[in-house]
Amino acid sequence: MGPGHPEQPARLDAVLGVLSHEAFDDLVRIEAPRAAPSDLLRCHPQAHLDRVFGAIPDRGTAPLDADTSVSSGSGEAALRAAGAVLAAVDKVMRGEVNNAFCAVRPPGHHAEPDAPMGFCLFNNIAIGAAHALAEHSAKRVAVVDFDVHHGNGTQAMFAADPHLFFGSSHQMPLYPGTGFENERGVAGNIVNVALPPQADGEEFRIAFNLRILPALRDFNPDLLMISAGFDAHRDDPLANVNLVEEDYAWVTRELVAVADAACDGRIVSSLEGGYDLNALAHSAAAHIGELMKARDHRRAA
Repeated sequence: MGPGHPEQPARLDAVLGVLSHEAFDDLVRIEAPRAAPSDLLRCHPQAHLDRVFGAIPDRGTAPLDADTSVSSGSGEAALRAAGAVLAAVDKVMRGEVNNAFCAVRPPGHHAEPDAPMGFCLFNNIAIGAAHALAEHSAKRVAVVDFDVHHGNGTQAMFAADPHLFFGSSHQMPLYPGTGFENERGVAGNIVNVALPPQADGEEFRIAFNLRILPALRDFNPDLLMISAGFDAHRDDPLANVNLVEEDYAWVTRELVAVADAACDGRIVSSLEGGYDLNALAHSAAAHIGELMKARDHRRAA
């Protein structure tokens, strides 16, 4: 994105660094393949692909909007970010793994059908959900997004399709200015819970317990996907919510319980935001650690 931009390569270095610790030695690690254009076209029109790939410079950076730029490697990175989620969906839906976390950048949940924005080029999680419906005969796919910013792009792609569910907790007011609680989707399949600035873990847990988790259970998905943004952490510089690592562990356990009951534990999680490197690394570790515990519990059972 350019010098000084919060969406920087060091974010992924921080996540991969913490995953090099001994506690994560038995993770199955898979290199992300490239997504095909046909995969992207399930969620984005050809004109969107042409705009993004046409803007990629030979050197330096090129702006797509006030917050979002591309560099010479952005096309490859974006194809592999979407490709990671596609590969994870394939392996989870085939029963080859119990669950998966995609350590990717650029993030995706702000990408609208026809517009890159908010550091996002293509909507990785939505592309994965569309793939599950088209290629794995899933009837209902749910995405839960606990990034501090509302996933406006995912909501835009899901709102008119009753086979898709989107539940989001996010700070409001905050970028991108969407995610009001009266935005309900075509079949009540959109659930937004706005958290006020300075909200803490208790308010976050209440929001999930009262609104998002009951609606998710009622939806009864065949696959649960997670937009795992860690920028609601109290140390994050881009927002004002005060979560800590245990809050991310808690919400992961709750989502695992829903997936265990609804869809044989099938979960695909993909990295979204998180801009304090230390908070990002330790929050991602807490999230992935709970996914590993769920995997080990299912193996033992």
